[in-house]
Amino acid sequence: MGASQTRVEHKYQDLADKTGFSLEQINNLHKRFQQLSDNEETISRDNLDSIPALANNPIRKQIIEAFFDKRNQHQDEVGSCDEIGFEQFLMVMSHFRPPTLKTTVEEKEAMRKEKLRFLFNMHDTDNDGTITLVEYRKVVEELLSKSGDIGLEAARAIADATMLEVASTNVPHMGPDDFYEGITFEHFEEILKGLEMETRMHIRFLDVNTATMACGKTTS
Repeated sequence: MGASQTRVEHKYQDLADKTGFSLEQINNLHKRFQQLSDNEETISRDNLDSIPALANNPIRKQIIEAFFDKRNQHQDEVGSCDEIGFEQFLMVMSHFRPPTLKTTVEEKEAMRKEKLRFLFNMHDTDNDGTITLVEYRKVVEELLSKSGDIGLEAARAIADATMLEVASTNVPHMGPDDFYEGITFEHFEEILKGLEMETRMHIRFLDVNTATMACGKTTS
């Protein structure tokens, strides 16, 4: 029993250092990964697409794509993968790790920036470093039109109006034309400056509530 535990700790210590997850948390996440992959070494988009809790999510595609986006895997690359292994899966999951009582102010700020970058990448679908009106429209249209209460044209009009409102309210020195050219990550940070998100980004559709993993336990 002791030897087995030692092997597990040795296997996951490097991942713990990279992600900030505890060894027990990593072990729990590995079990969920095995369930999703049917005990294979990698998972594909189809594996995540089959999760029942994602079925009616209006941004299901963006959520799934985020796992295969190399930018979210702490890699110095852009583009996407067809399949990902456990380490890549864990790197993406680390964006959802909440701060603890021992987390320093500097560490909290770094975590917040990582979460913002993750959200920015979900909108910046062409990897060019900006969120264009077209990209922003797509997300808003999917969120609103798929609710069944509003049509596509109305959703598009709301997206356009919202982008202009955000520009004038949060970035007063930026003209509408500049905003339409693309929201940079710096603009994105400014827009969400007042939003507390360090403990709000969770992945419940994986049956893993990262906000309650302080003791390495998951919730179903």
